[in-house]
Amino acid sequence: MPVTLTAAQFADLRSIDSASIANAIEHFNVRDQTEGYVGLAIKCLFPHFPPAVGYAVTCKGDSTTHGRRRDAKDQFAVWEALEASPKPAILVIQDAGSNVAKSCHCGDVMCTVIKNLGGIAVLTDGGVRDLKEVEQMGVQYFARGVTVSHGTTYKFEAGEPVVIDGLPIKTGDLLHCDANGVVLIPEAVATKVAAAAREVLADEAKRKAFANQPGFTVAKYRQLLGL
Repeated sequence: MPVTLTAAQFADLRSIDSASIANAIEHFNVRDQTEGYVGLAIKCLFPHFPPAVGYAVTCKGDSTTHGRRRDAKDQFAVWEALEASPKPAILVIQDAGSNVAKSCHCGDVMCTVIKNLGGIAVLTDGGVRDLKEVEQMGVQYFARGVTVSHGTTYKFEAGEPVVIDGLPIKTGDLLHCDANGVVLIPEAVATKVAAAAREVLADEAKRKAFANQPGFTVAKYRQLLGL
């Protein structure tokens, strides 16, 4: 079971940007600093939205297999997993089709269902669509890009572990996502990382203020850092 955060703890995490959360996680030495976040392939499609923080609900999707007929019942294992998940939830869809460049795993109808089952965002290494409608309903998109057609949409392996752009994710993992990208918060530090991030931000503010002073030199900066 994922660590259970309070509403206040979620609000605290949402008030901090994802890059600062990633920096704060490093201080706990719970994983290598090259791990725990998605790569350049994943884009935040609504960068003006505040951070999305929620529990992952995972599945795989294939929208590019030729000749298959779409069937609404194929989605229900995902909807049941989302309904059963702690909230807020983030639906995570790994592309498992044959042509990721033409994949499409979510649109406005799916996002309407997602929102009303407690979902706040969709993360996929494939494509999405219906940007205007989804933006208006307040659901965040993190995806490889946008495609115009839903193709032969099929969802499967609901609740099974996935890998999104190099980041292994399992159902229940806590994700922090914004315009900077997506970072996975380890369960062991979930209740501590917001306070650590505020310390990081305070230290960064101190260093930036120092560098902005007249007469700034490398020697002075070295002295500040004790190096």
